[in-house]
Amino acid sequence: MTSSDLPIQAISHPPKASKDAGLAPLLLTVIELVRQLMEAQVIRRMEAEELTDEDLERASESLRKLEEQVVKLCEVFEIDPADLNIDLGEVGSLLPKAGGYYPGETSASPTILELLDRLLNTGVVLQGEVDLGLADIDLIHAKLQLVLTSKPI
Repeated sequence: MTSSDLPIQAISHPPKASKDAGLAPLLLTVIELVRQLMEAQVIRRMEAEELTDEDLERASESLRKLEEQVVKLCEVFEIDPADLNIDLGEVGSLLPKAGGYYPGETSASPTILELLDRLLNTGVVLQGEVDLGLADIDLIHAKLQLVLTSKPI
């Protein structure tokens, strides 16, 4: 499985989804991002010989089925699958162009998918605090710590 097998291509125009699609384009975009991110992790583990042939077959079949479901839902909501890739201007695109990224290789213009794949491969810890209030009264205070990695801790 290579990145050239991926059906999603970068776009620079707004999605042309049906007016009845509602949040479907956004939800399908997130699902496609996660699907491609999981595919990149499968490729990394395959190349590191961390997966058995049976594991690789199961993962490939699951990714293929998920891709089919995304395509079917795009048909239902009259969304062009290419429109799931969002052009983020100076930041770049959300997903790579077909054939534009292979896990572990660097590209001239990395996408958000590539950034997330690299972060998962090396690991990152995010910390933050959130205060929510109303009428100058702090009502909710939350401290957050998130560890993102594709490797067991």
